[in-house]
Amino acid sequence: MSDLYWLSEAQMARLRPYFPKSHGVPRVDGRRVLSGIIFINRNGLRWRDAPREYGPHKTLYNRWKRWSDMGVFARIMTGLAAEAPDNKTISIDATYLKAHRTASSLGVKKGGRGRLIGRTKGGMNTKLHAVTDTIGRPIRFFMTAGQVSDYTGARALLSSLPAADWLLGDRGYDADWFREALADKEITPCIPGRKSRDKPVKYDKRRYRKRNRIEIMFGRLKDWRRVATRYDRSPKVFLSAIALAATVIFWL
Repeated sequence: MSDLYWLSEAQMARLRPYFPKSHGVPRVDGRRVLSGIIFINRNGLRWRDAPREYGPHKTLYNRWKRWSDMGVFARIMTGLAAEAPDNKTISIDATYLKAHRTASSLGVKKGGRGRLIGRTKGGMNTKLHAVTDTIGRPIRFFMTAGQVSDYTGARALLSSLPAADWLLGDRGYDADWFREALADKEITPCIPGRKSRDKPVKYDKRRYRKRNRIEIMFGRLKDWRRVATRYDRSPKVFLSAIALAATVIFWL
């Protein structure tokens, strides 16, 4: 089929250093299996609907589930992002991802973090918090339930922020503690103040316009159907789908 997706040998060469070591039986054709995994995630298909050119669908699913649980796809994205840092001006924002009924069904295992799905005005959602580099490529992700405040995502991402000169964010991130934390990291915030502030906050309006790059990044991620709609019950597996999409779109 001419519309199938295939990783190039050059792309595979960049990915292989991040693959886990194979133990026992040699791993089957990595290029074929990974290309199939990407095709399924991009088009939002069931695993059993994978084209036969990619081999048995059980092989695709087993590789996907095993590597997701190991955090391989997340490590690939952060590893490739670290190879070519461009962090003079970083941006932070969050977006809602619709949860399908299959993702929020059944009970939650005791002792777990939960499914990270919450009810908002738009229904059942997961919220994706992200940090992007100067040209709008994602470098960090954090996931919460849909009703969770942007402050929670900002606090979680704060410790992993790279060295930067500026951070762009909308007024949802206007908090004194966040500004002070950025100052401690020697990062200048470009964040407009909330309307409830007594004194207006000064910020670089011309620089702030570049915040649209993170909005464009979210839009491109949502072109992948398995990202725009969450089908996976496991938050770790869903985050792997997001990391895989980011890797293919922005880092390969």
